[in-house]
Amino acid sequence: MKFDVLQILGAVLTVAGAQGAIRLLLDHTHYGLLGWLDAGFAGTLVCYLVATAIGVVLAGWAHDRAKALGRRK
Repeated sequence: MKFDVLQILGAVLTVAGAQGAIRLLLDHTHYGLLGWLDAGFAGTLVCYLVATAIGVVLAGWAHDRAKALGRRK
């Protein structure tokens, strides 16, 4: 169950980060959820890309762990 929640959290991070990065690349003045950072275009883009990468890794890791637990039962 906890790996399912982590997989969902990873998917949400992936979607939010990728959507924010794409939006920022199309409209350089719209910082979206990370507008409060005041890091400028490059800093905000890096944060979105890092959130996307963390989401992909978290979702993949949680999927593998849940699959491994399912095989043991």
